[in-house]
Amino acid sequence: MFKKVLIANRGEIALRIIRACRDLGIKTVAVYSTADRDSLHVKYADESYCIGNPAPSDSYLKRANIITIAELTNADAIHPGAGFLAEDAQFAEICEAHKITFIGPSIDNLMTMGDKVEAREAMSKAGLKLVPGSRNTRQGIRRSRKKGIIENDKDASALAEKIGYPVGIKAVAGGGGRGIRIAHNSMSLINLFHTAKAEAEASFGNGDVYIEKWIEDARHIEVQILGDHQGNLVHLGERECSIQRKRQKLVEEAPSPSISDKIRQELLKVAVKAAKSVGYVNVGTIEFVVDEKDQFYFLEMNSRIQVEHTISEMVTGRDLVKEQIRLAAGEPLGYSQSSITFSGHAIECRINAENPDNDFSPSPGKINQCLFPGGIGIRLDSHIYSGYVVPPYYDSLIGKLIAYGKDRSESITRMRRALAEFEIDGIHTTIPLHAKILRNDRFLKADVYTNFLESPI
Repeated sequence: MFKKVLIANRGEIALRIIRACRDLGIKTVAVYSTADRDSLHVKYADESYCIGNPAPSDSYLKRANIITIAELTNADAIHPGAGFLAEDAQFAEICEAHKITFIGPSIDNLMTMGDKVEAREAMSKAGLKLVPGSRNTRQGIRRSRKKGIIENDKDASALAEKIGYPVGIKAVAGGGGRGIRIAHNSMSLINLFHTAKAEAEASFGNGDVYIEKWIEDARHIEVQILGDHQGNLVHLGERECSIQRKRQKLVEEAPSPSISDKIRQELLKVAVKAAKSVGYVNVGTIEFVVDEKDQFYFLEMNSRIQVEHTISEMVTGRDLVKEQIRLAAGEPLGYSQSSITFSGHAIECRINAENPDNDFSPSPGKINQCLFPGGIGIRLDSHIYSGYVVPPYYDSLIGKLIAYGKDRSESITRMRRALAEFEIDGIHTTIPLHAKILRNDRFLKADVYTNFLESPI
């Protein structure tokens, strides 16, 4: 087992990793930007070091600075958290060259699954159905220098006419709902195509995009998997992630209340098969989109810990971050699929520093006071406190509120109570919106889709 782990991330996920390391008796090293010098992960770690200015490109994405601190502190592993360098194959290679363990999937896994086109090809070979698009609809489209990539607006228009509008224009290197533009007609396609390429280049350093059919009344279901270096692989069930804003998740549930047991078993089976086909190691998530006919298609694979891993932990009793660390250290899973039990129902509300009444615009600033909820079945993963200043440079997530109950009804009741108790003064948050969602008739009936928020709540 590792003696010291450097956490190359910030916010609530950095705190989450520090706590898991403490449970395992591992020392921790925090890195932080000048904007995060007062963050809790800086205070809670055994050692803390500033690595640059506020912008991620000057700090949390600065590979050389992170490696330097790891070597200076004799850290034998680096945990990249849930963003920044978490799916960066080049960073994992650098870690390996410096004889530092990257706590995550193998380099091959990262290279394959980190490229959305390559991931789609790998999953297609494993037998998963793909949404019709540039990866699997080649007729009449000029072959690009790389399979699936659409290089110009002429090819984009030809493909869109073939598979039908609306279509999604997606960044090959995108993830987490970022790097997506939706075209509903030929007039909007050309502008959005060039916008998507420019934004992909600016955000991910890779302007390649692909196109696929956009399923409007879709449900977003994902399967949590774990694999060890000995070839053992299991799932920890599925999660419902259909309620989203700006194509980023807002409310998640485990298990999914919107699919039948038959579809559930099929999803779990193909997810494990697909992960085994690429020799997946460590923790990962395979995401699917389910249409109105209950047909499901591979969406993407996230080769990292997910923000919503918490609800899988609640219904299985397994600590996924500790599992990540154990598996990265080479330990076997130590259990089989049949030994994993599922109990109860869990809901997670992502609390963001945003104003839902102003198109979810970010709301950074000082938190004058905050009062946290509690009681049976309530968990809060957060790095905020009274007096904390939410910086404007990073993702707006400031907390994950989780409610667990013996069934969905009880978890909803407990989440309502927790949201009513949760007070944050000084900035706008999504708490009022979550409270509305938890009382909405469509939500209560599990009639949820990725366009849920496009109708009045």
